Amino acid sequence: MAGGPVLVDTNIILEAHRTGSWRALRGGHRLETVEECVAETQTGAQNRRPEQRIDEAALRADLKAVHAVTDRERAAALARDDFLAFLDGGEQALWCHALARTDIWVLCGPDKASLRLGVRLGLRDRLVALEALLDAIGHRPKIALRPAYTSAWHREWVAKIALEEGSRPA
Repeated sequence: MAGGPVLVDTNIILEAHRTGSWRALRGGHRLETVEECVAETQTGAQNRRPEQRIDEAALRADLKAVHAVTDRERAAALARDDFLAFLDGGEQALWCHALARTDIWVLCGPDKASLRLGVRLGLRDRLVALEALLDAIGHRPKIALRPAYTSAWHREWVAKIALEEGSRPA
């Protein structure tokens, strides 16, 4: 996390806004995402309380970059591991982008299929919990994070997935 980009999925953006942690998160980390995740933050906005609605223009301004994923990136990622097809749209696009990068990044997202892909690809050390990102900048949310965003949940599930994937026949 030391200054490199933090790739965030839709769930992280929503949870950081819900807990009032977005400002601290974006101030303390170089946050990036993909177009699909930005679009997903707008889906269902009418069903959220006004304070939980995310202004798309403000979100884009807060992010260091919003990347479009190319067909070439999608094809290369699918060729690397076809498990990618089991991810939701935003997570799939985020991984396609991540796998095309040549720099050092971390990915923050609690989706179990996304975590599984990271483990399968040998990128377990690049998976990070929202709580860990907030801890790194000394931010304590006033509203508690939901369990899937905590470091304990993250460690538990990554370990379970690693055990399952390790016992998988080749």
